[in-house]
Amino acid sequence: CHGFTIIAKVKEGRAEIVRNYGYGLAKALETDPYLLAPLKLHYLRWVLFDNDTRFMYQGIFDTDFDKYTEDAIALFSKSGVNTVFENLEGFPEDWKTNPDGFIKFVREHQCPSFIEYGEYPYFTADEIIKGLKIKAALSEMLDQLQ
Repeated sequence: CHGFTIIAKVKEGRAEIVRNYGYGLAKALETDPYLLAPLKLHYLRWVLFDNDTRFMYQGIFDTDFDKYTEDAIALFSKSGVNTVFENLEGFPEDWKTNPDGFIKFVREHQCPSFIEYGEYPYFTADEIIKGLKIKAALSEMLDQLQ
């Protein structure tokens, strides 16, 4: 697993937009639970703090940083959805055609962790999902035998 934590200032007056974007994303995931599947995420967490002036984005994913960023740009560009990062100070407005600017922003706002722990460090999200499906199928089969 790989991951990063990005902390950046929210543009003046945009905290509610950030919050609503998060609510909208949660709703979209209810409709399509596989919406973010190309990102190979294990975990995603967003936090507004310091009186809604700063934003923290934490993500744990299977791919390396560059692949995750490329996939994020492709996903948002393909779907026509903009990124929440547009509401952060210093984020390039031309991010869809300027992946280097996107990467530069993320690298400049990355806060390296000094400890990380993963309960399943050697398994991808896809392998975990597959294992859970197999477990469910075996449980159903055993229930039918009783």
